Amino acid sequence: MNSVKLNKRIDVLDYLRGGALLGIILVNIIPLLSVNPPASGSVDAAYWRFLYLFVEGRFYTIFTFLFGVGFYIFITRANAKGKNGYVLFLRRIAVLFLFGLIHVRFHPGEALTVYAICGLMILPFYKVHKVINLVLGAVMLLVFSIFAAKIFMVFPLMLLGISAGQYCVFEGTPRHLKKIAIFTGIMFLLSMAGLIYQYQYAPFVFGKATTTVNFLEMQQFLRIGITIGPIVSAFYAGLLILLVQIPFFQKILSPLKSYGRMALTNYVSQTALILLAGKVLHLNNHLTYLQTLYICVVIYVIQLIFSTIWLRFFRFGPLEWIWRALTYLELPRVR
Repeated sequence: MNSVKLNKRIDVLDYLRGGALLGIILVNIIPLLSVNPPASGSVDAAYWRFLYLFVEGRFYTIFTFLFGVGFYIFITRANAKGKNGYVLFLRRIAVLFLFGLIHVRFHPGEALTVYAICGLMILPFYKVHKVINLVLGAVMLLVFSIFAAKIFMVFPLMLLGISAGQYCVFEGTPRHLKKIAIFTGIMFLLSMAGLIYQYQYAPFVFGKATTTVNFLEMQQFLRIGITIGPIVSAFYAGLLILLVQIPFFQKILSPLKSYGRMALTNYVSQTALILLAGKVLHLNNHLTYLQTLYICVVIYVIQLIFSTIWLRFFRFGPLEWIWRALTYLELPRVR
């Protein structure tokens, strides 16, 4: 691995992280602001169905997979620079766990602590052959998806991320566009089939009018959503990868790259901005589902502009700089 490859960021990964963050906030805002259940037959009910068809379980999957990719790249580059990649990574996830412990006080169910724990679990797989990681990750993900065991899907998703790193999937993206296009097309067809099947169980009755039958259908609707989540996520990821190969879309989506480069800062600040808005504007228990979308759009604008401007002057996001400093036990160059 030459000096350029050792230090050069893989832009497509930043685009994917940024895209994942856009979807994650749409779901996270609901419990953070204690949003009221939608009324049957309302626009809010339609938006609820939209969220659980196209958003919930789709974007966190991409984010988790990318953690595995980043895990592999981090250790590989550290080792190539003559450092002990394992020690640095252990320190890195310890710091991530500390971030998570602070974050979870404000956002129960947040992902950082889970990522840190699973990061420790997947460390032995760094040196396992890429075929074994691919097969094991795929089989485990299939099993956990069938049983809709969402929390257990984190490990195989990270394992598949390691495998993708071992296969250098993202380093040679322009050379593999045909394969990516075929993969994306297959995922699109599977996603459509899965979403059509899931929609058959979509609830149209909410609140006090919910019957036992409606409740069981809703549970089935949610379970199917978890099961097909990785397939839909794969389609989203493939589509975005293809889009950013086109100069027009690459320019339009360029703020997304900055957004993804500061993924940790933006993920945590999403929670901060949501809670701040809830406190200052007294939004808790007063918002409808659709109104949360408006709040998210405002946060998008703030964070996308901030990320773009910040990275014109600084090498790392604020939390990324702290994370790096505590990992390497030295102060990184800021400008």
